[in-house]
Amino acid sequence: MQLNELKPIHKRKRKKRVGRGGKRGTYSGRGIKGQKSRAGRKLAPVIRELIKKYPKLRGYKFKARAKNKIEVNIDILDKKFKEGETVSPKTLIEKRIIRKIEGKIPEIKILGKGKITKNLIIENCKISKGAKEKIEKVGGKI
Repeated sequence: MQLNELKPIHKRKRKKRVGRGGKRGTYSGRGIKGQKSRAGRKLAPVIRELIKKYPKLRGYKFKARAKNKIEVNIDILDKKFKEGETVSPKTLIEKRIIRKIEGKIPEIKILGKGKITKNLIIENCKISKGAKEKIEKVGGKI
């Protein structure tokens, strides 16, 4: 027996088309009048609820948060980099600490969580106050 020779034992059952005359004509099992008897959406659309949440006044502008921002902690830099190396977005991508977002190099902020023992040179990155203090304490440059 081949796969193309397989056939079902039972007859094919067609889907009942309601509301076109015959046994289920006129109201088609939906009753008379009311929301459930009518065509189209039965419930309020979800989008309507979202629209209602936005402020109504004219001056309101929606500012989306920037997608291409990544935060990196000091302790990760301490593990992955050697003494005296430069830390920049390109080197972080090469060491696979971060990835490109939609083909673009993201904006990086270095945060002060953890400890650092190596003096690193940091370029083209934003730095928090705590991270800046810790890096300069060890002898790193920004």
